[in-house]
Order: sequence, then structure tokens, then C-alpha cells
Amino acid sequence: MSEPSRTGSFLDRVKIFVKAGSGGDGCLSFRREKFVEFGGPNGGNGGRGGSVYLRAERNMTTLLEISYNPHIEGRNGSNGKGSLKDGSAGEDMYIRVPCGTIVRRSGEVVADLVDDQQLWLAAQGGRGGLGNTAFKTKFDTAPHHSEKGEPGEELELDLELKILADVGFVGFPNAGKSTLLSSVSAARPKIADYPFTTLNPNLGMVYYKKRSFVAADIPGLIEGASEGRGLGHNFLKHIERTRVIVHLVDPMGFKELGPVESVKVIADELKSFSPKLARIPRIIAVNKSDLPEAEEVYKLIRAKYKSRKIFIISAATGAGTAKLLDEVIRVLDTVPVAVKKDADRPAVAVHSVEPLFSFKPGENGILEVCGKAVVRKVLMTQFSQAESVLRLRKYFKTVGLDKALAKNGVQEGDSVIIAGRTFEWSYASVSEIPERSISRRKR
Repeated sequence: MSEPSRTGSFLDRVKIFVKAGSGGDGCLSFRREKFVEFGGPNGGNGGRGGSVYLRAERNMTTLLEISYNPHIEGRNGSNGKGSLKDGSAGEDMYIRVPCGTIVRRSGEVVADLVDDQQLWLAAQGGRGGLGNTAFKTKFDTAPHHSEKGEPGEELELDLELKILADVGFVGFPNAGKSTLLSSVSAARPKIADYPFTTLNPNLGMVYYKKRSFVAADIPGLIEGASEGRGLGHNFLKHIERTRVIVHLVDPMGFKELGPVESVKVIADELKSFSPKLARIPRIIAVNKSDLPEAEEVYKLIRAKYKSRKIFIISAATGAGTAKLLDEVIRVLDTVPVAVKKDADRPAVAVHSVEPLFSFKPGENGILEVCGKAVVRKVLMTQFSQAESVLRLRKYFKTVGLDKALAKNGVQEGDSVIIAGRTFEWSYASVSEIPERSISRRKR
């Protein structure tokens, strides 16, 4: 992942570390009361661990808040108790992110949060362990085993913000983008008579002729922005979600670049950054009509781009902005709003069966057993309870792990790693061995 994009208080990329709460342990307990001949088991189940959710909120505009606390842990469930008392569930956590946040895991997009109050489950809390009451059957009326709570999911996520706006104002620095935004909306971005005044994208709600749309002022682009020059390259991605681009042209040009040539330069930068940007409808408007050069520049651009509608406006005085907004609304009506797609819900259902277990070389050449089901079973086993270990042994035999290990050359007394634990393997029983015993045997 590239370095976080941070300018001032604006942050649009951040890595977070999420860990859901673990389930509480089940209780091993028996009812023992005076004059009660058959008490029986009464151990309660552990409470489930709290899950971690991401919630999109419209009033947030940056990922700065979450960057201060990138390590997020859910609450653990409490342990079960005797007298059939189940443990309480851990409280779920809701992490606020701005609308327009894209979530990636290992580089793959897993969620796109675009709607206000949209929820996405980031990490699932662990299941609470069962108490010994849950294992009571007519064949085993006094089970002496219970389960540990299941660990919560733990993962790394990359968050990237792409602001949501219907119209994006682009152009070279000092072209008047912030001035236009402030004149057509209630937004009050910083405005000054020097380039690169705007360091962060600004959003404003525009109300015009009983219509409304969101406009964004994108920090000034320069030639080579798509390759990383200037500030604008950090914010080019924010234009990808817009439906219409308004390209403001400064009649004075920018540095050695003339105003007519600047139109093609900006178009090339948008296309170089993403072909998608080149397909977005673009409206050209010559700003600062109160300058004497403006009229001549307007005529030259109209002559060069005859197939386009060219406007001349003054963002400072408001002259010509009504005609520009009329065209913006007209074009918006022709561009459909993109339908949100659930990143975690593919269009075509794909069914896959994950094997119960697989093998890979572990530390010191010891064979390691992988597989969610087998690992979860080991993690939830109470090794201090003899019956729990016996139950685990039966599970290994039932799923065929014994035969698979034998085919992979594991012999009686060899070491095997499962869920981070090292076991001395026996085809009659299984027992965990301390790490120091391994080192002595290896020598």
C-alpha cells in the first residue's frame, strides 16, 4: 500500500487493524444441593464476542478520526457460570467512516460504503463456548467437559476515501474553483489570490431552480499531475465518482502555459489518470469575465472546440453562472446515478468448498495442520479437562486427520503443530507438549 495521503487535516487513506471480541468460556459445573439426589450438570454457556462494524456517515469528510485509533478491538463475551447462567455477550463496536469509503483486504475490494448509515461487518465476534449442560445426553448424563470461547476474527483492512459529489470543479491553480463553489453554495472554502490556496477537497450543496446537487472543489491540477506532480494527483481519484466535470479556465493561463493550451493539458491529465475520467461529461467555462483578456480567450476556445458548449462566467460577481448551472442540470439529467454494488455480494454466486484441513511445513521442519474448522476446534478445547481432550481426539479421527497425517509420513511420537500449539502425535491419544521438550528431542 502506498503512503497515506495526508494534507492538513484531510486524510483519505489509512490502514486499520481490527480484532473482534472472543467468546466467553463455557462453565463446567454440577448442581449440588442438599436432599437433591440427582443434581446433574448446570454449567452455562459463554457469551458471544462483540463484532466490529464500519458505519458510513454523511457528516464525515475525512478518515483522520479513525487514523488516531487504528487498532480496534471488540469486547469479549463473559464466561458462563453455574446454575445455568449464560455469560453476557460482548458489545458490538461501530466505527464511523465517511460516505464514499472503499474497504480493501489484501488488495481486494470487499466493501464500498456510499450510503448514509450503511453498515458493513468488518470482523465477526467469536462464538461463546458451550457449558457442560449442553453436552448432556441420555448416554452421558454427567459430562465433565466444556468449551473455551471462540477467538474473534482478526484482520488488517485498508480504507480509501473517494468523496461523493455530483459535480467536480477542476482546473489549474488559481482558476477560481473555490470562488465558484462559494458563490453557488453555502460552502466557505479558503479563497486567496495565490495558487494552491485549496489544499483539501471542499464540498458544497447547490440549490438551483428547485434542484439540488453536491459540488466538489478539487485542488488545482498541473501538468504531470497524473504522474504525481503537484497536489492535484492526490485528489484526482475523488473526481472518479462525479457525474459531471466543470473545467474552469483562467484567461491569464498558468505560468508559461496559455489558457487555450491548458484545456487540452487538463483533459490529458484526466485521461492519463483513469480512462473513466475521460468518459465523464466535461463542461468548459472561462472564468474571470471581468478581465479584458477573458473575451478573447473565450472566442479562441470556442473556435478550437466547436463541438462543445463553452461558457464565460465570473465566479466573483456571479455573471454567467446561471447559464452554466442550467447546463450542469441538463447534463446531470442525462447521466444516470451509478447503482451501488455490494462488493461482498458478487453478481454470480460462486460456491466453493474449503477442505477441512491441509498441511504445510512449520517451524523447525514440523508439519503444521491448517484449516478453519480444525483450528477452531483446537482453540475451543479445554486442555485442562481430560474429557475435552478425548473429545478432540475423536474429532480428529472422525474427520480423517489421523489417516491424512499417516499418509504424510507422521509417525507415532512425531510433533505436529495445530493452531499455534505443538502436539506429540499418537494414534491412540493426543497430548500437547511444551516447546522445551521439542528442542531437547531435536538435539
